Amino acid sequence: MSDRRLFERGSWPEASRIVELLRQETIGGILLIGAAVLALIAANLGDTYATIRDTVVGPSVLHLDLSLGTWAADGLLAIFFFVVGLELKREFVAGDLRDPRRAAVPIIAAVSGVAVPAVIYVGVNLGMDNSGAVRGWAIPTATDIAFALAVLAIVSTHLPSALRTFLLTLAIVDDLLAITIIAFFFTDDLEVVWLLAALVPIVAFAVLVQKRVWSWWLLVPLALVAWGLVHASGVHATVAGVLLGFTVPVLRRDGVDGRGLAEHLEHVVRPLSAAVAVPIFAFFSAGVAIDGWSGFTEAMRDPISIGIVLGLFAGKTLGVFAATWLTSTFTHARLDDDLSWWDVLGLSMLGGVGFTVSLLIGELAFGLGSESEERAKIGVLVGSVVAATAAAVVLRARNQVYRRIEAAEHLDTDHDGIPDLFGEA
Repeated sequence: MSDRRLFERGSWPEASRIVELLRQETIGGILLIGAAVLALIAANLGDTYATIRDTVVGPSVLHLDLSLGTWAADGLLAIFFFVVGLELKREFVAGDLRDPRRAAVPIIAAVSGVAVPAVIYVGVNLGMDNSGAVRGWAIPTATDIAFALAVLAIVSTHLPSALRTFLLTLAIVDDLLAITIIAFFFTDDLEVVWLLAALVPIVAFAVLVQKRVWSWWLLVPLALVAWGLVHASGVHATVAGVLLGFTVPVLRRDGVDGRGLAEHLEHVVRPLSAAVAVPIFAFFSAGVAIDGWSGFTEAMRDPISIGIVLGLFAGKTLGVFAATWLTSTFTHARLDDDLSWWDVLGLSMLGGVGFTVSLLIGELAFGLGSESEERAKIGVLVGSVVAATAAAVVLRARNQVYRRIEAAEHLDTDHDGIPDLFGEA
């Protein structure tokens, strides 16, 4: 029988990097929640919100005459997905999760956490009079890491570092799966010529970053051209951000430990993504006019809303928890001694906090401003709140245990700056 443990501690450098990363994501999550609240207020004060959201600006060349809402979804979110691309490459090239044994659990959990909500949504909507509702099957599949971490900050939990790493990786793999879904299932009228043309600036960008060139006046124009050509091809333009992120090297050329170009660019771009791009997208995407309590209850009787709520809460919880438990059972990998399956349950519920990517897929599936998309928004908001509340109850109950574990991790009897539980430097 293997003595491998689930959620065991990684290395101290990686753990400290994760702590700093999650701190930034938490701040972004709070801004995200604030933007969503403002959007809901604005959408229910009159028609001004919808008028501004639907205002078209930009040239017709490359189909860039877009509404402000579409600019936020296609343009600003490309910055968010560029950071996602950097995160993915960093985690699987230089992070603790480059070890397949460590990566297996969150990857399996993420795949299950995508599949089960999709099945639940389709089960609710299949056979309904509105046959187009099934097109929204991917809406409840994504986890919003910033929103989830903001919930953790609000409930003041001291989540162990290994579980924080798990949550981060789960969300990153979720994003990768979402990108794949967007590219393959929501690409209409593919223009191959434009897509091939996009390879030119992407390859040029890759050559420059591989040579460790990080001059913004070279990289930014290439990124903008790549984005525009991918958008013109019919593939969702955010895919360009991920592809550009994948080209950036993680390791230093001289082989010395330290910040590589990927980490440097992530450090520069992440504040722009978390503090500007994602909150603006949330403002333009989360606003939905609700005609009082009767309008809300009517919306919640719609199979689209029901499927999304059940998918985000029940589907994510069941998918992530069951996959983790089954992995433990069939591989004989036992849970780390400091942790409980209640921790895993709370974390699985927290995975149901979907927002940014869920709203984006809702727009792609039903069209911005359509009645079905409005129902999808309500489902995403309600499902995320239900998942966040349930997770907060479970994790809050474990708060004292987390506090004890965190205190133990920060012991430093050798005075070398590294907590003793991580071993020697």
